[in-house]
Amino acid sequence: QVQLVESGGGLVQPGGSLRLSCTASGIAFSLYVMAWYRQAPEKQRELVAHISSGGITTNYAGAVKGRFTISRDNPKSTVYLQMSSLKPEDTAVYYCKAFRIGEDYWGQGTQVTVSS
Repeated sequence: QVQLVESGGGLVQPGGSLRLSCTASGIAFSLYVMAWYRQAPEKQRELVAHISSGGITTNYAGAVKGRFTISRDNPKSTVYLQMSSLKPEDTAVYYCKAFRIGEDYWGQGTQVTVSS
């Protein structure tokens, strides 16, 4: 049984930081590309960042580039999203996703709220 479990969300003031974690089980983690998505109320889910299976290549959405950093620890089967200089518009449910050709898996999401 495949499970992706996110943690680290919460309430933070504008300009603050949070680190999200997503730990996978039931898959050969190091073979999967990992990604973070987010979905704000009444908006479509959007890609935030993704990282190659070996952790060498990363890509970011324009809205978060320079503020967010994705990383992974393959022996721990965990992917991280370090978020800095948070803005109210970063408020959303954040999901991690593991994927490779022919299959993908999602976590249940963790809420991030940026508000004063």
